[in-house]
Amino acid sequence: MKTRLITSVVGLALLAVVMMFFHTLVFETVVAILAVIGLHEIYMAMKPEQGGLAIFGGMAVYTAVMMFSGLPAVGFITQPLTVLLLVFVACCVIRNSRTLDFKKVAGMLTFGAMLLLCFYSLVELKYLLPVEKYGSDALYIIFLILGFAWGGDSAAYLTGRAFGKHKLAPAVSPNKTVEGAVGAVVGSVALGAIITAIYGVISQGQVIHGLTLQHYLTICLLGAVASVLGMLGDLFASAVKRQCGIKDYGYIFPGHGGILDRFDSLLFIAPFVTVGVEIAFGL
Repeated sequence: MKTRLITSVVGLALLAVVMMFFHTLVFETVVAILAVIGLHEIYMAMKPEQGGLAIFGGMAVYTAVMMFSGLPAVGFITQPLTVLLLVFVACCVIRNSRTLDFKKVAGMLTFGAMLLLCFYSLVELKYLLPVEKYGSDALYIIFLILGFAWGGDSAAYLTGRAFGKHKLAPAVSPNKTVEGAVGAVVGSVALGAIITAIYGVISQGQVIHGLTLQHYLTICLLGAVASVLGMLGDLFASAVKRQCGIKDYGYIFPGHGGILDRFDSLLFIAPFVTVGVEIAFGL
């Protein structure tokens, strides 16, 4: 528990430093590094054997480039690069048809696509809400996403320990309970509202189109759905771990595991909130 707490404190401090450079390429660089490390964790979990390393290398390059696709100099190559990656994967499968397990490759591609969409959603917010027009609203939405995920996780843990009796998905995650799931929804909504209130007080810019009661109701609705999606991402990552026969995806965060162990609840939350904000506020 002590190790987990120290890791969390250090992680939050590093997050604060990265966010200080949000409007520079430091942000995209850090997100790209995290995404590639997470992709490597998927590769190590799947172990697609001969030819798999080359496919991982192609996916890693593609993932890193996509995190900078908001730049005009990079954006125009993303489409041809996508086609090139798919052709490259096909060639690797053909060349190693006797040794390469395509089921593992397909798993790596599917999970990798989810991871890419998750981290790309964070970068997309930077360009969806430019500072010239929306102030620091992009930062606010990113903290909102993290709040939905980690607030839900913490509330689920505390509620589950205090009141948990009915198992949620015992075959995948024996410790998760229905009571904890309810607590997660409440925790996500509550933390989302708190983050919104704090940002509304300290912000000198515009909170999307102005902080109103409707804004709070929208955030609460997004938080409730995001909490459910966070649990889905967590259970999905746990199911894959069980099938791969591993306890954790990595060891980069002492006491927490790897990138995927720490960010699994973000898998579906980040893209959902990004799209939800775009639709709800007419961006």
